[in-house]
Amino acid sequence: MQKGQQTRAAILDAALGLASNMGLEGLSIGALAEVTGMSKSGVFAHFGSREELQISVIKEYHAKFEEEVFFPAIREARGLPRVRALFENWVKRVAVEIDSGCIYISGAVEFDDRPGPVRDALAGMVKAWQAAMERAIRLAIETGHLRTDTDPSQMLFEVHGLILALHHDARFLRHPGAVERARSGFARIVRDYAASPESAEATLSPLAPRAAHR
Repeated sequence: MQKGQQTRAAILDAALGLASNMGLEGLSIGALAEVTGMSKSGVFAHFGSREELQISVIKEYHAKFEEEVFFPAIREARGLPRVRALFENWVKRVAVEIDSGCIYISGAVEFDDRPGPVRDALAGMVKAWQAAMERAIRLAIETGHLRTDTDPSQMLFEVHGLILALHHDARFLRHPGAVERARSGFARIVRDYAASPESAEATLSPLAPRAAHR
């Protein structure tokens, strides 16, 4: 990269760290200048406004999320193996973010009732990820791993709910065993929607214990 690009990338990396710990609202040109040891005008030259900085951070976070969660998973076979990989990678990402925070989740709290470009950018990235997860569920139906009457949107809602609960219990309440509970919940969801017990069992991670039906 050219020097200007390298500087911008370094500023963006610092901004991502700040946003992960302080939220998108904690980002400012001044705070970033202090962290990077640059002048405010130097930071401003790369990000013309606080809003542009926040949107750039959202895009950077999404790119890293795809790198760690999405791209490794799509190398798995279509169907439940891919759905499981997406969920497992997602869980690992949340587990790493316990001490920092998920910008998708914290950003939703900050901007849920604040219309504007930052909210639109954040919502767009979350919707893109949800659409990818839903496509994987639809493929699992087409491959015969999930029942034909499976509602992909409903299954996505339930899986996403596990991630939100995991983030809440692990980060806010500091409950031990939250990751295992999320995996157990996913195993239950898979069995409920699976076309057969065999397809469900072949998909479950060895880290996800069987949960007895009640």
